[in-house]
Amino acid sequence: MTPATMKAIQQHAFGGPEVLRYEDAPVPELQPGEVLVRVHAVGLNPPDWYLREGYKMLPPEWQPTVAFPLILGTDISGVVEAVADDVKDFAVGDEVYSMVRFPSGLAGGSRAYAQYVSVAASEIALKPQRISHAQAAAAPMSLLTAWQFMIELGHDIQNPLQPHRHEPVPLKDKTVVVNGAAGGVGHFALQLAKWKGARVIAIGSGGHEAFLRDLGADEFIDYTGRAAEDLLRDVDLVIDAVGGPASGRFLRTLKRGGALFPIFPLGFSGAEEAARLGVNVSTTQVRSSGAQLQQLAGLLDSGVVRVAIDSTFALQDAGKAHERAAQGHIRGKIVLSVIDQG
Repeated sequence: MTPATMKAIQQHAFGGPEVLRYEDAPVPELQPGEVLVRVHAVGLNPPDWYLREGYKMLPPEWQPTVAFPLILGTDISGVVEAVADDVKDFAVGDEVYSMVRFPSGLAGGSRAYAQYVSVAASEIALKPQRISHAQAAAAPMSLLTAWQFMIELGHDIQNPLQPHRHEPVPLKDKTVVVNGAAGGVGHFALQLAKWKGARVIAIGSGGHEAFLRDLGADEFIDYTGRAAEDLLRDVDLVIDAVGGPASGRFLRTLKRGGALFPIFPLGFSGAEEAARLGVNVSTTQVRSSGAQLQQLAGLLDSGVVRVAIDSTFALQDAGKAHERAAQGHIRGKIVLSVIDQG
């Protein structure tokens, strides 16, 4: 029988990692179309710390209204505990993984840093059988981001940050640069580009070179030694997993007709230069998709795509996990282990 309360990481105010508290919280009530998942592991993502801080990098008019106490997190792997009467595709005991309610839950509606989470059946997929819960929890947001940017958008919802629909570009026999290649989105983007037949140049710090070459990078640029944009020419596609105002520096590395995909586009100001150079700049907002996660499960099971875990922390140590994230130079993903918590 499902308990009435659970352990969760709650916060009662915006702030640093110290606001994350390991507390009792009510188990979510199952709604029509949902499943209740007993969480085994949670993957951390940048929107977690953006929300923890109150999205302070956004203009005030863009900052969402948030109700406290708040439970962070979107990415989970676990076991189905209960299903709503109208759910037919999943059953109690199924091992599943998901990116929960994103971006609809970006104001705190995803609630994954907990022992139990409710998820729309349309947003979950059967967990890849050959990887651990920790690896499965590390995948959803970062891998869906790489997939929706590079392979298949999978929805028709207009991106408010640009007037045109984002369209992936052909990758076979193209030269693809991945900036921030060792991070969550970056290490998946590298592998997907190789899977599609691209020549991949990975940009990262020197300590990550062996890791990135093992994932398939054909060339490696250590950005701590020399600016990557000074070494690159006639590139077909740049996946800038770092993004932000500095993305524009890659425009001159692209051939006419090439594309720049900044994963984090806020602050980009090179639209006029891109038009002059004949370069396409495009971005999108990652969205939950159980159907795409089911597709990706095959790639994860076959080893075509591997999940790198930087570090693992117990659920009650979520604050320490956020401190690790703030240190940077993350290799893959940070994960919270949940199932053994009391």
